[in-house]
Amino acid sequence: MRLILYSKPGCHLCEGLQEKLEQIQNLSFELEIRDITTREDWFAAYEYEVPVLCLSNHGGAESAEEEIIEAPLPRSSPRASVQQLEQMLRKYLAN
Repeated sequence: MRLILYSKPGCHLCEGLQEKLEQIQNLSFELEIRDITTREDWFAAYEYEVPVLCLSNHGGAESAEEEIIEAPLPRSSPRASVQQLEQMLRKYLAN
């Protein structure tokens, strides 16, 4: 499973979410951090929304013809604990 975190430098909410995601030990996922300031399309889409966490079906083993789909996950509270974040991810990964 791959999670994509859209963030920008100096965003305390982005940094906090990234730290919590990196502390999750009971779920196996690949975390990709995307700096929205490096691409105009990302910046236009997420300028006022970061942090945005997406679930991606792209794990690297799919064929080149397969469409890559990113599904934004509901925003978690900045006050959510690592355990609460893990529970939320389990819920969406099970679907």
